[in-house]
Amino acid sequence: MKRSLLFAAASLSLLGASVAQTGPSSGASTVLASIKSGAPTRMVYELDARAIVFILPATGRASFTVDMKPDSYAIKSRVRTTGLADVFVNYDMNLNASGTTSAAGLKTTKYTSQNNDGKKNRRVEIDITDKGFKMSAKPKFGNLGDPAATAEQVLLTNDPLTALITFALEPRAKGADPCGGPIKIFDGRQLTYLHLKRGNANTVKVKTPGWSGQAIECHVTMDKVAGYKKGESNNDTLTGISGPLRMYLAPLENGAHVPVKIVADTDKVGKVTLTAKTLRFEPLVTTAAATKTGGGR
Repeated sequence: MKRSLLFAAASLSLLGASVAQTGPSSGASTVLASIKSGAPTRMVYELDARAIVFILPATGRASFTVDMKPDSYAIKSRVRTTGLADVFVNYDMNLNASGTTSAAGLKTTKYTSQNNDGKKNRRVEIDITDKGFKMSAKPKFGNLGDPAATAEQVLLTNDPLTALITFALEPRAKGADPCGGPIKIFDGRQLTYLHLKRGNANTVKVKTPGWSGQAIECHVTMDKVAGYKKGESNNDTLTGISGPLRMYLAPLENGAHVPVKIVADTDKVGKVTLTAKTLRFEPLVTTAAATKTGGGR
């Protein structure tokens, strides 16, 4: 779980907002409200990870394509390590999520993950309705944790991709902590809550290839609710990480709060830094829209 959280924690935001914008506008329509009003949008996003192993660099990259329509969304993601990163994690994943769109957030109906690490190469599929869920894994998990996640618990969560993207897009109430959360995640076995709190009263200067400006520093801790080994549940630490995971959110003028940098001090490889490499938003041309403009017959 920590791997998918670390690489996926860059889910983001949009609609007409330039990545150079650095402050929220109280009068702006929220991202999801704009999509619901009839502005389908595609987000293309890349996140780079870097650490140092035996003095040499180890890297990873996660890419995301998010298509959002007024009533539905679909996410495609590829997460893999490169160079010497296999020294500390062998990771090559294709992830897909889809579900429903509302002005309040995104909600998972289907999630698929396919690991191609050359070992178990496990495929996990989840289907969620408003009454329960179905999960299949090939090869099967040895167990589903102690305790295992219940249907009631899963219905309060989203898959890892959706959970982090809707976290960035959901409108924040006036006067609320801009760090937001909790982020409630279910990956087919492990059910986890990520709790965020303001780590610095002032904004912090952040510069990445994908965005630069004053960002909000948030500290992240984990609540292992279900699906973990016996004795691990309710452990509020991120496994293998010393101190809080630090997430920096870019407050865009459209009301979104985009994770543009994540820093973790790990036990095995020291500091791991993730930064936004690409952050691009563009109109999503649907079949219906193409027909109206003469692009279809």
